[in-house]
Amino acid sequence: MRQPHRAAIHRGRSDVLLEDTIQVQAGGRARGYPIKVRTGIRRSLPKMIASHTKAHRYAVISDQRVGSLYGEDVVKGLTGEGKDAVLLTFPPGEASKNREEWASLTDTMLRAGFGRDSAVVAVGGGVVGDLAGFVAATFMRGIPLVQVPTSLVAMIDSSVGGKTGVDVPEGKNLVGAFHPPRLVVVDPEVSVTLPREERAQGLAEAVKHGAILDPVYLADLDGDIPCVMNGDVAATSRAVVRSIEIKADVVSKDERESGLRKVLNFGHTIGHAVESAAGYDPPHGTCVALGMILEARLGEALGVTRAGTATALERLVERLELPNRLPVGMDPEKVLAFTRRDKKGREGKPHYVLLSMAGQVASKEDWAREVPDEAVLSVLKDAVG
Repeated sequence: MRQPHRAAIHRGRSDVLLEDTIQVQAGGRARGYPIKVRTGIRRSLPKMIASHTKAHRYAVISDQRVGSLYGEDVVKGLTGEGKDAVLLTFPPGEASKNREEWASLTDTMLRAGFGRDSAVVAVGGGVVGDLAGFVAATFMRGIPLVQVPTSLVAMIDSSVGGKTGVDVPEGKNLVGAFHPPRLVVVDPEVSVTLPREERAQGLAEAVKHGAILDPVYLADLDGDIPCVMNGDVAATSRAVVRSIEIKADVVSKDERESGLRKVLNFGHTIGHAVESAAGYDPPHGTCVALGMILEARLGEALGVTRAGTATALERLVERLELPNRLPVGMDPEKVLAFTRRDKKGREGKPHYVLLSMAGQVASKEDWAREVPDEAVLSVLKDAVG
């Protein structure tokens, strides 16, 4: 795969006050949307939201924890701009990303008289973005959405690309819709207030972006990971901007995952299966990090991936202080069973994105390939904690 152009990234602490605007041209120029990144940009949110949506009413959706930290301020800001806005919250955590919470939020909006001239503002992490986005995608057959990610996972990955949805007992994100936002507003300053372990979750997705498309970025992360883990704003901004650039470039070329966008699923077939088998605990980034290591080992075992690639990724994951083994007591057969439910599979068989080396995906038809169950099971068994 041709490596994408590596745009200049601000390097000095003073530079992080500058604004990066990254354009996603999903679905053609008429449907493109900007992603604005700047430290402190959250203070300009009300005017920005109003200028990009022109809605009559705003449903600001957040979880109960983030709602009190940031959601209430967004509502006050919109109200100060003369807009009608209300805050809707739900319990934090992946367990809330379900059809019941989607129905509750939707019913609340209907009872409150929201109409087709309304908009949803998602303020929070990946769970909030996925759930609120699905509400926006389905309410009145679709109303405008603004994404305001507050976790590093959401900033680096999940707020970009227009995927929305909920989890079901059969697996993760199996019910959902593509619903691109009108605007994504990212304030890296917010992420440095997160606990250290939550920063690691986002950096797992950053490692994925480097592993599939940019070996230079992957090498940069090797040096920047300790800084981001320690809450450095400049290093965090560099990672956020470069990851968004990579994902935005892919999504602009393939919005609905018909080909190239599948490369973004590296580590996710096994990662999602582990997440589902564990009842969504440990969290997403931890499972993706493990999934990348195991899928790299799988590629090496099949002769597709250059030897040593898995070890290199494992070293980065260790720097994130994340595990490289399956959770203690987890049955590899159960994980394998969940891989068969993966939404990226075809004809009931899971497909895997494999690397040729660190920084490059092994090209194969539509970028993913069927792998024998016995090969996957062998890798899983070797990873038993």
